[in-house]
Amino acid sequence: MSSNNGEPNKTTGQYHSVKGTAVEAIGNLTGATSWQQSGKEEHAQGEAEYKASQAKGYAEGTVDRVGGKVDSVVGSVTGDRTQETSGNMRHDKGEAQQEFNKNS
Repeated sequence: MSSNNGEPNKTTGQYHSVKGTAVEAIGNLTGATSWQQSGKEEHAQGEAEYKASQAKGYAEGTVDRVGGKVDSVVGSVTGDRTQETSGNMRHDKGEAQQEFNKNS
């Protein structure tokens, strides 16, 4: 159920989760067990894709945060203010990405 590039995607994960819930509800109303089952499966697949995308985003944020901190410290030690500033910006970007992708 992932997006076209094979990577997990939050948007498509949410779409399939909601669609699966709707299909399951229709199955519950009509008594169609095949709809109930396919709805449950699509919902679960959508939730799994959303969580995989969230974990990937958090990991990418961690890489940026750590790499940015290293660049910032190296820039500070060597007196390279451009590298220090760039590192601080990368660190902050990674921190924001981690915050956005942390488990709710």
